[in-house]
Amino acid sequence: MAPVNYFFKNPAAERVRDEGRVEGRVEGRVEDRIEMTLKILELRGLPVPDSVRQRVQACSDLDQLKAWSERAVHAADAEDLFTDVRPE
Repeated sequence: MAPVNYFFKNPAAERVRDEGRVEGRVEGRVEDRIEMTLKILELRGLPVPDSVRQRVQACSDLDQLKAWSERAVHAADAEDLFTDVRPE
C-alpha cells in the first residue's frame, strides 16, 4: 500500500511550514546579532564579563540586540551596552 501524502499538500500544513520558516529566520537573525555584538566587544579588546555575555545571549528582542550592537562600537567597557549614553 502506498503512503498517504495528502496532509503535506493541505493548506493548514503549508501555513504551519511557512510560519516555521519565518520563525527560523528570526531566530537566526537573533543568533547572528548576539554573535556580532559580543564579537565587536572582543575585537575592540574589551573584556566581556560573564554577566554581560549571559544578558546578551539571553535576549531574543532583535531591536534591543541591534541597539546593543551599535553601542558596542563606541562602548568604553562591555557594561556600556546597557546604557543609552553616547560619547561626545
